[in-house]
Amino acid sequence: MKLEERQELVLPAQCLDLESGADGALLASCYDGSIVRVDAGSGAVETVAKLGNIASGIHWCAPAERLIAADYDGCLSWIDPGSGAVDRRYKAHGFWSWQSARDAGGGRLASVTGQYRAGGYQYEPAPETEPSVRVIDSRSGDTLQAFGHVPPVQSVAFSPDGRHLAAGNLMGEVRIWDLDTGAEEARIATGSFTGWGIIKGHYYTGGVFALHFAPDGGSIFLAGMGSTRDPAAGNGKQLWERWSWRGGETEKLAAARDHEIGQGLMETLAFRPGGGVFAMGGRMFKGDWNLALFDAGSGERIAAANTGIRISKAMWSPDGALLYAAGGANQGKKAEDFEKPWGRIKVFSVG
Repeated sequence: MKLEERQELVLPAQCLDLESGADGALLASCYDGSIVRVDAGSGAVETVAKLGNIASGIHWCAPAERLIAADYDGCLSWIDPGSGAVDRRYKAHGFWSWQSARDAGGGRLASVTGQYRAGGYQYEPAPETEPSVRVIDSRSGDTLQAFGHVPPVQSVAFSPDGRHLAAGNLMGEVRIWDLDTGAEEARIATGSFTGWGIIKGHYYTGGVFALHFAPDGGSIFLAGMGSTRDPAAGNGKQLWERWSWRGGETEKLAAARDHEIGQGLMETLAFRPGGGVFAMGGRMFKGDWNLALFDAGSGERIAAANTGIRISKAMWSPDGALLYAAGGANQGKKAEDFEKPWGRIKVFSVG
């Protein structure tokens, strides 16, 4: 299998989330607050709306007939896709919305938050000051459920059938709830995704940055960065793990192989339609790739590429023929460099 770059699309600023709209166009949320629509064929970029803060998430919610964007104000914004008008804003969190997700039907959103503050002499995270996980009705904007976790909570995912929700944090802990009953069903604790810095700064770093249930829902995949001695460098392992979770019985089933990975923060996981292959991407520190494809069954790396950008989100085309890697290019060091568009979506064909 090969990854071949076909196209590079330019956005105003780093793309933090990517979604497919009702008309098949790409929808992106950007670091400068822009919500943009991208014609993948022509490369034309249209700004749909502009938020007042960093736009961390974007979702097309068909039942509400609205785009719902998340931001670093901790707010969700309901956007009319035609006019770009913001119909409603909801303060979901007192801190950032780190990551958000929608269920398969678009009727519910989940958003996660939290700030790392030392809670004791061992620098363990202080307890949350608000629920770290919220589930919100996309039509009414009402909070349906709120769950506690250990902040900061950096990743969230619905199960394919929409019955379960998973959220992962800085300390490598993933909690999974049954949304029908509101009960916690499983808790995964893995120290692989967190590290204690001893160079330049003394604090915890890393965490579970991406979660994805397997297409059959029977296991869950975690991605992030392995432990690092230097929190400022981001030099931990490029890492994923697969865990069982049903019935509260958790077990690590597979993990990235040392000889197939380098160093860097992995921020996104995406399963190819059909479920046999998943993509993982992020920022490369050392090695020869920051976007790779893995066989979901064997765990073997089957293709890889150095994209030249920091990847925040990967997404497949509905037919699985294309892989979109969205993120940002190096801004440079001169003042004028910061005025240039630095968001990127790289389009890869998969053969």
